[in-house]
Amino acid sequence: MGTEERGKKVEGFGGNRRLSESPPDDDCCPICFGPFTVPCRSNCGHWYCGSCILQFWNYSSASQPCKCPMCACKIVNLMPEASLQQQQSSQEVTEVLKSVQRYNLLFIGGVRGFIQQKVWELPFLIKRMVQGLMDPDTNDTYLAEIRLFAMLLSIIYRATPFDFIPTGGLGISRVFDCSAIALVLILRLVGMYRRRRLMQRVRRLAAMELLQERT
Repeated sequence: MGTEERGKKVEGFGGNRRLSESPPDDDCCPICFGPFTVPCRSNCGHWYCGSCILQFWNYSSASQPCKCPMCACKIVNLMPEASLQQQQSSQEVTEVLKSVQRYNLLFIGGVRGFIQQKVWELPFLIKRMVQGLMDPDTNDTYLAEIRLFAMLLSIIYRATPFDFIPTGGLGISRVFDCSAIALVLILRLVGMYRRRRLMQRVRRLAAMELLQERT
């Protein structure tokens, strides 16, 4: 059964039933186990709080469609409860509806959605790279990616009429490459310093607990 067919029917205890326009009154959000807040129906027919399913997507894989926690079907479309569009909503509800709309645009928006998806991925990619570079235990895979990104920046810089970066005879490619390596070293040192401070804090807390036990 394809995604569209699964979006039209939901398998229940008594067979297939039509998708409802509102969440069941006696049901709750499968993620927070509380009453529905900004109820949204997935294309596979399950209901979630809008903020809950978006947070679940952000923590799982923000660059791919969210997998339904109930049936593992890819959620490519979230349909808010119809009454939410008609009533005067609070600012919080409005923000969730906008986020749902952006989510739908990412995965059913065609070329525009593909471009927006890549732009959406960029902050998450940069965040993961920075966190990886600050981890002393990580490998050097991010170094190659940073240097590749620096090379692309140098190509873009050469293609523009701007010439405001002093190269000192090294060449713009070498300047960007050295800057990337320096950035990696700085982030690694910051990560080592943070780990050292954390270790000192843990030892201090352990010593305080040991002293309290003796007294």
